[in-house]
Amino acid sequence: MKVEKERFGQTTDGKEVLLYTFSCGKTEARVMSLGATLVDLRTPNAEGQLESIVLHLDTLDDYLAGHPCFGSVCGRFANRIANGSFTLDGQTYMLAQNNGKNHLHGGRIGFHQKVWTSEAIENNDFVGVKLSYTSPDGEEGYPGTLTASITYKLSGDGRLELAYEAVSDKPTVLNLTNHTYWNLTGSHRDVLDHTLYVNAGHYLAVDSGLIPTGEILPVTGTPFDFTDREHAHTIGERIEQTTVGNPPEPSGGYDHCFCLNKKPDQLAECTLVAHAFDPQSGRNLTVFSTEPGVQLYTANGMGRKGAEGCEYGNHWGFCLELQHYPDSPNKPDFPTVVLRPGDTYRQRTIYAFH
Repeated sequence: MKVEKERFGQTTDGKEVLLYTFSCGKTEARVMSLGATLVDLRTPNAEGQLESIVLHLDTLDDYLAGHPCFGSVCGRFANRIANGSFTLDGQTYMLAQNNGKNHLHGGRIGFHQKVWTSEAIENNDFVGVKLSYTSPDGEEGYPGTLTASITYKLSGDGRLELAYEAVSDKPTVLNLTNHTYWNLTGSHRDVLDHTLYVNAGHYLAVDSGLIPTGEILPVTGTPFDFTDREHAHTIGERIEQTTVGNPPEPSGGYDHCFCLNKKPDQLAECTLVAHAFDPQSGRNLTVFSTEPGVQLYTANGMGRKGAEGCEYGNHWGFCLELQHYPDSPNKPDFPTVVLRPGDTYRQRTIYAFH
């Protein structure tokens, strides 16, 4: 098990971006220091053919030209904060309103656009890379100097683990996620025929701006019910019954937070989140996480050139963004996202391929 490091290029302000390639067993991963991004992940199909199962781009210039967070880490706060503001300990903080009137994925220059420091990790149990970033007090309006890291660990049993840690010198809010778009076909077609199980009996109702209303609704009898693992629904089976955005996508699409089935004493445990299966390639993806929620996003309205000459069309990927609930700083009944000095933020998310 070995990690190879190479220069991927440099940003417009001259910062060097590194690319790490590492493999273990039948799985190969590539991670770059810009955005702590999972650039590529290759696994075999039922016939043993190794193909990429994540949407990605070919060159650093392609990423610098703009992309919808392909494989990147989003922060300080993944997902949305209503009206770009929140109050903590009696003080109101104003953030960038970069998604209509709301704040999305950390602001105009979020963590997915930062160059992280990085180092390869090699041992007998796994290979990977650790990436770190220090966000100064006041960056994008957030209080406190925040020091964050994410470690990608690829082990011989076909698992990719993402381990996050962060500390702050002032009270702040924090919600990190990885924004990988999965396509188990090898990106040959859209993901509407993937079957999906989500271990969540409830989801968050949202308004036209995708801000939670505060209602936590049961999935039973709705297109958000993916709880039958034995007779799993496909992603596309009821997608036209969903409405997202204003105006809504004409073909429907998921962009909703599911409240995972966790008992109060399981909030820090890495429990089952979801399972996806592509019947044509025979690939399976099973996800575990310590987080209380998962945002299911189905690349609604996507249409752009991807890697290796592929055209990524509508619903060409699906995201399972492990995180706390959107707009949590303004919803005191939601699980807390407050990080205080002396405490350490930790998250573990595991992707198993078989």
